[in-house]
Amino acid sequence: MAPVDPHSYTDGEHPVVSHAALAFYLDFAASTIQASALLTLSAPHSGDLLLDTRALAVHSASTDADPPEPIPFSLAAAPDPVLGSALTLTLPPDTTSFRLTFSTSPAASALQWLAPPQTASGQPFVFSQCQSIHARSIFPCHDTPAARITFSLLLNVPSQLSAVAAARHIARRDPLPSDHRGACDDELWCAAGRIVEEFQMEQSVPPYLFAFAAGGIGFRDLGPRTRVYAEGGDKVLDEAAREFAGVEEMVKVGESLFGPYEWERFDLLVLPPSFPYGGMENPRMVFLTPTVIKGDAAGAQVVAHELAHSWTGNLITNKTNEDFWLNEGFTTYAERRIVEVVQGEERAALNMGIGWRGLNRMMERFKDNMEFTKLKPKMAGIDPDDVYSEVPYEKGFQFLWRIERQIGRPAFDEFLKKYISTFKFKSIDTETFLEFLKTNVPGIENQIDLQQWVEGTGIPPDAMEPDSATYKKICALAAEFKSGKLPSEEEVADWSGQEWELYLENLPTDVEASQVTALDERYKLSESRDYEVKVAFLQLAIPTGCKCYFNEVEKCLKQVGRMKYLRPLYSSLAKCSSEEKMLAQRIFSEAQEFYHPIARSVAEAILSKHS
Repeated sequence: MAPVDPHSYTDGEHPVVSHAALAFYLDFAASTIQASALLTLSAPHSGDLLLDTRALAVHSASTDADPPEPIPFSLAAAPDPVLGSALTLTLPPDTTSFRLTFSTSPAASALQWLAPPQTASGQPFVFSQCQSIHARSIFPCHDTPAARITFSLLLNVPSQLSAVAAARHIARRDPLPSDHRGACDDELWCAAGRIVEEFQMEQSVPPYLFAFAAGGIGFRDLGPRTRVYAEGGDKVLDEAAREFAGVEEMVKVGESLFGPYEWERFDLLVLPPSFPYGGMENPRMVFLTPTVIKGDAAGAQVVAHELAHSWTGNLITNKTNEDFWLNEGFTTYAERRIVEVVQGEERAALNMGIGWRGLNRMMERFKDNMEFTKLKPKMAGIDPDDVYSEVPYEKGFQFLWRIERQIGRPAFDEFLKKYISTFKFKSIDTETFLEFLKTNVPGIENQIDLQQWVEGTGIPPDAMEPDSATYKKICALAAEFKSGKLPSEEEVADWSGQEWELYLENLPTDVEASQVTALDERYKLSESRDYEVKVAFLQLAIPTGCKCYFNEVEKCLKQVGRMKYLRPLYSSLAKCSSEEKMLAQRIFSEAQEFYHPIARSVAEAILSKHS
């Protein structure tokens, strides 16, 4: 076997699945999907073929013939804790396509099923989150970004619900018996009160970008190719439409910087608050946490990041998770270029400053395992969710910014556009990028230590803290906090959430409880609607023993499932005294059913580590 990815059973000597025709019957009562897949290979194949699965029940495998012939298959009995179970098919000679029927587990790691009491609409809701290696818990696939697929998707849902997907919507129509291809019986598929939503994705994507959601979803148009969807009715939709009113302009700015937008539409779906990430860059249908709706258009920066992925990540994709910086470092750079045009250089510099603090914080997090401070870490046997961090984002950004400073922005812009046009709709590794860089910027390896940037641990000496008047002023004010000086009303008069976040991130960690409460009494940071500010403040307050904030910590952990907030709050509690540890355990036991499976496992790991 020639593995192409440490996180997949995919054999590099065999063809890969290039197209999947999927039919899903969504059973909300059982929190499962009954499904069929017609999988087409990139080339004819005979003999064994391995696919990735996790907690799937595979019912049948057959040829795509009339009549179909059974295909022998076996599912590994003991799943690997990271990879799941390999599905081995023994294909007849020159097979180009085959059918599978299967069903998901209620505990599928990619899916969260919400009961009506857990949603704003009072309707059941389900959504997927396949990054990094969770598509295999929805359907058997080569679950590696090295294997891009096109797909069609039929979602059979209760007729009072709507469905969206990261694909072109074809039709909303009555179910037909011929649709399901064995996913379930005709009677169930065509039952009264069911509807089929049909989608088609004609551009190849890595499996982690497969995405759908179904529930009480409404929408508002934002522009000719932009629309916001949300669960929760008119209030949420109106707030989201105001927050993201400038999205169409952002798309135009992206095109001016990076070339044509290749995905036709750029729609947004605001998910329930249990969504574990800030945003997920699913092409054509970005998924967002409701915490990005802040009332001041600041949430547009998360949208700028997901938009930037339309070029760097979705169009050009990292070949494996060991090359994750190719997605996130490039996208963080591209996001800041968009922000610079739309919101100005000072705002982009604040963005960079927060990132710089985050990168330095990651050095502390990984001080006992510096492998994960490399741009290209070795990840065999490592669950990507366990080591997810700001390193690929911020160290990757710093690397690209270093190249830009060396050759100048005009030359770097030319390089960036050529890079995108050369590798679009391809998955590449770090070595491919470095070769392309050295070919197109001759001598760069003599000017920048490329090996140190990619393979070295820590922050390279030629990385650079951002330099702007606003950034320096905020850092100076934060330095004065130690001596008891709070910023004055005049100094913070024009601060938005991002300025406060940067200020809090730069405060010394060994502060007194009285200083923390004095700051909060003046500026009410613990009550901020901006979760970036609220969580940064609570993270500062917890180690001081300020028990007056425990109620806010508990509310935060029970109302929002975004891992960016769960990690620091659970970690801060778990590192304190037995009282705080017990509080963390109690909150988790009461809140865990609210969390997405990915977030739940991350919180469990934190509490287990510090128990």
